[in-house]
Amino acid sequence: MFEKNSFIHHVYFWLKNPESINDLNELIEGLNKLSAVTTITKFHIGKPASTKREVIDSSYSISWLLLFNSKEDQDSYQTDPVHLKFVEQCSHLWSKVVVYDTVGVN
Repeated sequence: MFEKNSFIHHVYFWLKNPESINDLNELIEGLNKLSAVTTITKFHIGKPASTKREVIDSSYSISWLLLFNSKEDQDSYQTDPVHLKFVEQCSHLWSKVVVYDTVGVN
């Protein structure tokens, strides 16, 4: 169970060149560097699972799941120089990004 005020930030990336192993590895490397932001408490870099059901969208290339202790920590992450550098250096790799932010209901 996560803490009551936990904030989850889940980002899905669609690569411009989804068949490019080099682009995929460059994005993963960038995300690993991005994990150095101090307000991130946990992170997960993932790729689509092999599950196949009507409700599953497997069209993305990479997902980036982050856990923060609070919304304020996530807000700080958005303006952190490490995050800004990641966007500057890696945004040429993706054609689409979708973000889902969630907070606890309890």
